[in-house]
Amino acid sequence: MTVSTYAALARRILARKPRLGGTRLVAVDGPSGAGKTEFAARLAAAFPETAPPVVHTDDFLDGWDDQFTFWSRLEEQVLAPLRSGEAGRHRRYDWAQGEFVGLWKTVPAAPVVILEGVTSARAQARPWLTFSVFVVAPARLRLARVLRRDGEPGRPYLIRWRRRENRHFAAEATAQHADLVVDGAPRVPHDPVSEFVRSGPVVPAARPGSGYPQA
Repeated sequence: MTVSTYAALARRILARKPRLGGTRLVAVDGPSGAGKTEFAARLAAAFPETAPPVVHTDDFLDGWDDQFTFWSRLEEQVLAPLRSGEAGRHRRYDWAQGEFVGLWKTVPAAPVVILEGVTSARAQARPWLTFSVFVVAPARLRLARVLRRDGEPGRPYLIRWRRRENRHFAAEATAQHADLVVDGAPRVPHDPVSEFVRSGPVVPAARPGSGYPQA
């Protein structure tokens, strides 16, 4: 494992060409509870001058059963406009109310936009991605993190979610296609605000249903 800085990663991303119109789309993918949201926020803060907008895929999900099918909503409201050099806009899904609520949030056609969430680096998105990150962490720790955040009543939905995301990552070899694999629970000494720890290669689960990734 190697310690790297968010600032260096930001420079690496800026050195690449945009592939979504004039925008460098950066995906931060990985299983639930791995640490994607925190990584995306710290990466955004490391860019010089203006922090790029961070778009969360969870905001587009119309409930638990929309785990994969939300993508058409994201494409229509954000990705297609950005591809044309225009700002995207969307409303946030409220999990308590079970509907999209509030004011429309604008996503500017910035030089960099970070897309964070499960399946953000799906194969369908790869032609438009300038950079992709896959965040991993031990399965038990990830489960504990999500239950601590969302509460025990969500366990049945979460278990089904995890099984489906495991199959998705295995089928699409998401980690293997990523530009960078990050350890979301590192034991290596580092400054978590400015540094992250690169993970070793991620290999598919040895048998169906055993959980993926296992790192």
